[in-house]
Amino acid sequence: MSPTPAPIPNAINLHKASKTLTLKYPSGEQYHLPAEFLRVHSPSAEVQGHGNRILQVGKINVGLSKIEPAGQYALKITFDDGHDSGLFTWEYLYQLGARQEALWADYLQELKKAGKSRDPSESIVKLML
Repeated sequence: MSPTPAPIPNAINLHKASKTLTLKYPSGEQYHLPAEFLRVHSPSAEVQGHGNRILQVGKINVGLSKIEPAGQYALKITFDDGHDSGLFTWEYLYQLGARQEALWADYLQELKKAGKSRDPSESIVKLML
């Protein structure tokens, strides 16, 4: 028996002002994914590394510039910091939405453990000291 494919959203809305991507599914599920959350969980090699995930810091102010389909299986998301190399598959977007709370808590814990910040100005201040 083959695994059930990830649901495909029937509505996708980019909210530039609130820096959020909203995904609505036929089941009634709806996820509001902030740009910062998407950016730090980008499926790109720049973020995922090659087997070693690279902690993204200072992304609190990042926004969403545009979204575009990548075939029938993914979205290409362009962030206003220039990052645009990750393809967010329907499966990956669904998992991000369904696991958002736990993934965000894990990310915040990683930042704390590394002594890093979501705020880019805090990184600059630390470097200057």
